[in-house]
Amino acid sequence: MGDKDTKRASVKGQMLPGIAGICMYMLVVALAGVFGVWRGAYPAMVVLPICTMVVVGVFGLLRLRRWGWALVTAGSLLLSGMYGWMARSMGQPRLWVMAGLDLCLFLYLVRQETRNRLL
Repeated sequence: MGDKDTKRASVKGQMLPGIAGICMYMLVVALAGVFGVWRGAYPAMVVLPICTMVVVGVFGLLRLRRWGWALVTAGSLLLSGMYGWMARSMGQPRLWVMAGLDLCLFLYLVRQETRNRLL
């Protein structure tokens, strides 16, 4: 039993390979959202708070903080729901791909192994 606890303590604070990729993707999505608001394609009252939450969360997640993980996890679920709603209401089936990808990222982030590595 002590050997298992030692192994669990040794991986704490080490980043999983997918975390850096998720962070880069979420930064690109947030940047696309900000440019969409700037062009007038998206409503600023909805998109800018989500983009701000995601960007702040990404920098916290890169430092392996639990609050960063929570913000990015919530942001990925919100973005998945938003893309799904947009795909259904505007009749753009290509947005289902983005909704599915964000849902996969959410499911990766809520895994027990991912949560165990956070400080």
